[in-house]
Amino acid sequence: MASKKIYFASDFHLGAPNSSKSFLREQKLCSWLDSIKNDCEQLFLLGDIFDFWFEYKYVIPKGYVRLLGRLADFCDKGIPVYLFTGNHDMWAFDYLEKEIGIKIFRKPIDITLKDTQFHIGHGDGLGPGDYKYKVLKKIFENRICQKLFGIIHPDIGIGLADFLSKRSRAKSGHTDEVFLGEDKEWLIQYCKERQMKNPVEYYVFGHRHLPIQHKIQTAVYLNLGDWIRYFTYATFDGQELELKEYTL
Repeated sequence: MASKKIYFASDFHLGAPNSSKSFLREQKLCSWLDSIKNDCEQLFLLGDIFDFWFEYKYVIPKGYVRLLGRLADFCDKGIPVYLFTGNHDMWAFDYLEKEIGIKIFRKPIDITLKDTQFHIGHGDGLGPGDYKYKVLKKIFENRICQKLFGIIHPDIGIGLADFLSKRSRAKSGHTDEVFLGEDKEWLIQYCKERQMKNPVEYYVFGHRHLPIQHKIQTAVYLNLGDWIRYFTYATFDGQELELKEYTL
């Protein structure tokens, strides 16, 4: 029997740009999850699974029941599912852990998978520059600010967040569609600096929305792309980390 694989995916952005397109993407994601379930040893979701997610005391954003059901099935069958919060779903608190069994991480981690050293995270706020976002992230992560947002009625809060999310994506332009070069890719700069102090064999991130596999000294940096344009994911069988595209 073939050895089972570890799977990585990120940046589904369910909910964007509208409900009809999001629903089609969710269906494709569910088809992919069905196709990997039998040989999946562990599943890592590296952030921005939702275009916006906030857990109120008694309310979560509606929708996504097909995806959540598939992930619950993975956990019920003993397949570990790990979620790294991204910049669009950093306000995932304990609902997914308690209801589904997903383990949530809020910062990058070092982890050994099949005797191989990995450094894994979403990727936002790492590397040089982007100081405005780094300040904004600290505000979003502040518990007092989170509680204040939770006072806003969900109809208003979710609507406001949806508007800001779309505005942020529009301002980013087309920079996420091309490789900027090693000296301008902030995640590569982060990996290069970190590799000199805490070497690993693989760096795996999302956030960049562009499938990238790049050699960094003795390691490999892999960006998972997204499920808006590329439908890419990665597998690790203990020997090779592969970037793949899912096609129906």
